[in-house]
Amino acid sequence: MRCGYVPWCFDIVFPPIPVSLLKDHFPRTLQPMFGVTFGTVVKRIFSVPRLVKMSDLQRILSNNKAAEELLESLKQELKVIKNEQIQRKIATLQTENETLRRHVDSCLKQLVSLEVAHGKVQIPVPTPDEVRAGSGPATVKMEPVAQPPAAKESPKEQPPAKAQQQQGDSKPPKEKKPKKEKPAGGEGKPAAPAVEEPPIDVGRLDMRVGRIVEVSRHPDADSLYVEKIDCGEPNGPRTVISGLVKYVPIEEMQNRMVVALCNLKPAKMRGILSEAMVMCASTPDRVEILAPPADAVPGDLVHVEGYPRVPDSVMNPKKKIFETVAPDLKTNGELVACYKEGSFVVPGKGPVKAQTLKNVQVK
Repeated sequence: MRCGYVPWCFDIVFPPIPVSLLKDHFPRTLQPMFGVTFGTVVKRIFSVPRLVKMSDLQRILSNNKAAEELLESLKQELKVIKNEQIQRKIATLQTENETLRRHVDSCLKQLVSLEVAHGKVQIPVPTPDEVRAGSGPATVKMEPVAQPPAAKESPKEQPPAKAQQQQGDSKPPKEKKPKKEKPAGGEGKPAAPAVEEPPIDVGRLDMRVGRIVEVSRHPDADSLYVEKIDCGEPNGPRTVISGLVKYVPIEEMQNRMVVALCNLKPAKMRGILSEAMVMCASTPDRVEILAPPADAVPGDLVHVEGYPRVPDSVMNPKKKIFETVAPDLKTNGELVACYKEGSFVVPGKGPVKAQTLKNVQVK
């Protein structure tokens, strides 16, 4: 009788072993027992995979536990790092707040000193603790204020009880106050002296050095440029409309230094507001833009020798100031722009000149 094949749990296949061979190799005393113990051996062989599977499960559970412990450790480390970053940020913000507080206190002290110097009354400001407690500063020092001359008590200054009593009574009709007559020539307060107006000359013109920072053709006029001229003013460049298309190529206009007349009354030219005028030397056939000194910068003031510079903020068109001055604005034989005998100059930097046009009109 043959026992056939017995598969092993680890895929190991034993060759067939005949029972006769087993009988020959085992003692006779064990042969009767072989038939009994063989089945037990087979059962034990087939129970091995279950033991192996239980060991794999335990290993997986152990690995899971180790992974959970590692994740928990990483979470704790991230929490510690986050707390450290928060503390550093808080310390930085506290330092910045302290710096700002000191700066505010310094500015406040300067403001108080300036107000005291100008005679302003100082009223103590309650602290935050006093505000929370609902009380103001302990004392308030008030400087005496000069009282005007004694005058008749007006109805508004009457005591409250008297005012209420008058409200209960019928109101009498209001009487019109007679108009005060103006005092005669020598009586009463003397009239304020009239400010003497400067003479109408080139000193009334506000001419400044400027730089053309942007230029384009007027959308509605072929002969006009629209320029942005930086005159060194805090509110930015001025928009200027100039009829120079026929005389100066647009490439020569960009970034060019000019002399701008800045106190003309702004006027619209084909729908665009022009806020200044570019000063040029001109003939009927040619026009040249006046050039400031080489080291002049936007915002430099242009003076005329012999004439104090007292420009109007905006020239009144009714006074015809520019129209009165314009006939005497010319270039001389050395190309220098002049008003009568006085030269256009930027103090400390040099004269204002044309390129080639001598003894021609400036406008």
